[in-house]
Amino acid sequence: MKLAAFLRKNSFLLLLVALFVLSDFLISMWDPMVTSRRFYKNDFTKTLFHHNGLDHGPVFFGNSAVTGAYIENESKSGLIELGLSYGKPSDLKAMLEQKLFHVEDELVIGIDVHTMIDSLDTDPTYQWFKPWYQPYVYTYRDYFRDSGQELACALYQGLLKQDASQLKGCAAYPETLKLSETNPLAYQPRWIDKELYFGQKSDDELKKKWVEYDQRFGWMSQADFKDNVQAMDWILSYAKEHQLKLRVIWMPWNKAYELPRYMPALKEDVNRKLAAYNVPVLDVMQTYDRKYFHDLVHLSRQEGAPVFTKEVDAWLLSLAKSSK
Repeated sequence: MKLAAFLRKNSFLLLLVALFVLSDFLISMWDPMVTSRRFYKNDFTKTLFHHNGLDHGPVFFGNSAVTGAYIENESKSGLIELGLSYGKPSDLKAMLEQKLFHVEDELVIGIDVHTMIDSLDTDPTYQWFKPWYQPYVYTYRDYFRDSGQELACALYQGLLKQDASQLKGCAAYPETLKLSETNPLAYQPRWIDKELYFGQKSDDELKKKWVEYDQRFGWMSQADFKDNVQAMDWILSYAKEHQLKLRVIWMPWNKAYELPRYMPALKEDVNRKLAAYNVPVLDVMQTYDRKYFHDLVHLSRQEGAPVFTKEVDAWLLSLAKSSK
């Protein structure tokens, strides 16, 4: 009786909750953050987009250093470039645990001077960060607000440019608003390509960036990499269990500038773990000259990336031949 009375008394509120849960479920099934060009796309979603939704295969994983250095369509290795902005081993672990991508046959991991830093913020829109219990609309509320504002602007006459592709939002409102009769659903497709690095920064810019890096990270010790070192332990076990050919590359650093102080000890620790699993390692961290770089950690797309891609191909080919 008490339950029935409670339901009658709160029926309207319960109905609203049920409608919200249902609508959120339907929106999550649609998954506009992945499927709709109206919404921001993270680097994981961009990878899937550029491979026609393919979510399995051999992978070259890492952060933006991998994205900038490895030219997939010029490589003969067959690896899918899965570089993520601020990507870390903990991201790869979460991705594999949640079966968001199925690595097959070969897994190459690129580690640069920032890849193992636990406190370096990763893109919060990566799919593995969303708790199962958190509403979809709440998780991506900022992006729904951004796209919703754009849609509201497009609905009214006077707010659309002649070329809908130039629509940037509501810069100013006309004195009289009326519904658009031309293209009320116009929108600016969100950027779907990953960031690449062209040209070269000046020495003054690089010196400032080195000082910034040193202030932010130079003081770090092994305790600041604990979570990602543990994630590497998990990945090593996962690769062995799933019979993946795991390879690790220490990614290029602009050797015209001093290597971050924490790197020697970090490399020694990680290399010791890799050796225990007989994981092949290619160390090119301090082999590339200044002329190949855009900045301190990203190779120039024109000068450095083609050289790096060929070197990786040659190394992987040599490993394949030696294993036969």
